[in-house]
Amino acid sequence: MKTEINHFLDTFDRSPKTIFAYRNALVQFTKAVGEDAELNTETYVTFLISLKHKSPSTQRVYRTAVLEFYAFCKAGNWAELKEATKHYTHNPGKRIVNFNREAIESIVTYCESLQGDLFALRDRAFVLTLVDTGLRISEACALKRGDIDWQEQRAIIIGKGDKQAVVRFSNRSIQALNDYLHARMSVDPNSRIPLASQPLFARHDITASKKIKPISAGGMWKAIKDRMTEAGVDRQSVRIHDFRHYFVTMTYLVKGNLKLSQELARHESIATTNRYAHFGGEADAAYDEIFNKK
Repeated sequence: MKTEINHFLDTFDRSPKTIFAYRNALVQFTKAVGEDAELNTETYVTFLISLKHKSPSTQRVYRTAVLEFYAFCKAGNWAELKEATKHYTHNPGKRIVNFNREAIESIVTYCESLQGDLFALRDRAFVLTLVDTGLRISEACALKRGDIDWQEQRAIIIGKGDKQAVVRFSNRSIQALNDYLHARMSVDPNSRIPLASQPLFARHDITASKKIKPISAGGMWKAIKDRMTEAGVDRQSVRIHDFRHYFVTMTYLVKGNLKLSQELARHESIATTNRYAHFGGEADAAYDEIFNKK
């Protein structure tokens, strides 16, 4: 099976990130069913059962990878595979978005006041970029300086699903980025990398020396966690995706337009954006009118 998997991945025309995820899925598949297992419905069911302790999103990616591998090998009865997927997949449905808005706003307020060294200016620019663009942390870390259209205050990125999308930047995020990049001028000229190809957000630790190295999502999340401690915010009260939740929530609260919020958030389905519809909706206004009348 190993040879077939390698052939499948070598001819798989998708992004490196997707190929990496599919490789992990097929490694898990091989561990669960054995390298010499026949590609049939029973084998697929064994694999599905092995996924029960993984998150729904991971299960979904792994199932897709294995089914595409089956299709590549022209193996299995497709009707049976589909029925098995339906039977062994628990779909909890879309959950209402819930996050600590007060904690997010406390972090934003604190980071907006940061001044001084490159660490402070970078963290300020990064947090303001997250809350004002809706970028995922991995997408923000992947940005290059040349990706930003400074005149139009926007960037074209390759987002989730390997799709192109336009992301807009606010005045304050652009100002914070300019402040950070201006302070980086003492370091940037020492790099042989052209300015446009340099990471928008860079490492500034000792091991990075004077080189311009991109910061990882994990490294940036640790930096934000440290800022949370400085701001007096419980480190466990905020998840990294909550900054994106905040962005979508604010767009919906101000405009009350799900379709617009879907476009700005780059959600593929309006059902995903609909998870935010409980914020500031008609039910809230009606309740206030009934019970909080003066």
